[in-house]
Amino acid sequence: MFGWFKRPARLEPEAKWLISIQQDIIRVADETGSPAALPAGELSAVAIETNDTGPWGADLWWMLFDADDKLACAFPQGATGEEAVVSYLSSLPGFDHEAMMRAMRSTGNAVFPLWRRPG
Repeated sequence: MFGWFKRPARLEPEAKWLISIQQDIIRVADETGSPAALPAGELSAVAIETNDTGPWGADLWWMLFDADDKLACAFPQGATGEEAVVSYLSSLPGFDHEAMMRAMRSTGNAVFPLWRRPG
């Protein structure tokens, strides 16, 4: 009855990031639309970086590293499309689920290595 009093839902800043995995390519577009892409076959490592800016800032970042162990792309927790990409990442053989859970609980500045390509 009073639905017209409701404010429209605001898009959280993290949700402005768009990420996906299609045809074995991880794609990230930041809040400005600047794109980055990483072929899954070139993924060498996955980590989470946390910081103490929450709850007002993006305090958990997924970091993906390329074949040269350089940061290829990163995205905040809450990015649009996160579920599918995190599902893919967490299914990698040897992915450290316990480290991911520690990262999710972290409120400080830390880096949590989650996976490294064997070899």
